[in-house]
Amino acid sequence: MSVRIGVVVFPGSNCDRDTARALSVAGAAPVELWHASTDLDGTAAVVLPGGFAYGDYLRAGVIARFSPVMRSIALFAADGGLVLGICNGFQVLAEAGLV
Repeated sequence: MSVRIGVVVFPGSNCDRDTARALSVAGAAPVELWHASTDLDGTAAVVLPGGFAYGDYLRAGVIARFSPVMRSIALFAADGGLVLGICNGFQVLAEAGLV
């Protein structure tokens, strides 16, 4: 059985499919995590991909940090869960105070 890795999808993000494909090629089972959900669906790790979450209209990641999924990711990370932010995803993590 492949390890399940969550890929967060925000409105405007555009690298979630690329990230999911790369995870599949690497042998993982990507799981789409919609920004409005709080359920990380039993994933072993979470990736916040690049793109333009919420269009980055104010500042990169500032709106996305308030998404319901981010509360779950913060708890997951505090518990030692693995979280990766790529490009705009890293900016979201920074805005959320997770890095």
